[in-house]
Amino acid sequence: LQSLHCKLETLRLSGCLVTEKGCAPLASALHSNSSHLKKLELSNNNLKDPVFKLLSVGLKSPHCKMETLSHNSTKTSASNR
Repeated sequence: LQSLHCKLETLRLSGCLVTEKGCAPLASALHSNSSHLKKLELSNNNLKDPVFKLLSVGLKSPHCKMETLSHNSTKTSASNR
C-alpha cells in the first residue's frame, strides 16, 4: 500500500479476523503520501478500541485520501476524522 506503484483505492477485509497487529501496516499506509486508498472495509472483524486508535493516527494525516471506513455495518466518513 505504501509503494509508489500501488494504485489500490478499495480494500475489503470484511470477516478476515484483522487484529491490531494486522492494522499497523494499514495505519502506516494511511499516513503515507503514496497511498491511494479511499475505501477500507473492516466489518465483521470484532475490532477493539486499540485498533481504531491506531487507525485514527493514519486517518488524521494530511496525506490520507480515505473517504470511507466501514466497520460492523457502520460507515464512517472522512469528515468524521
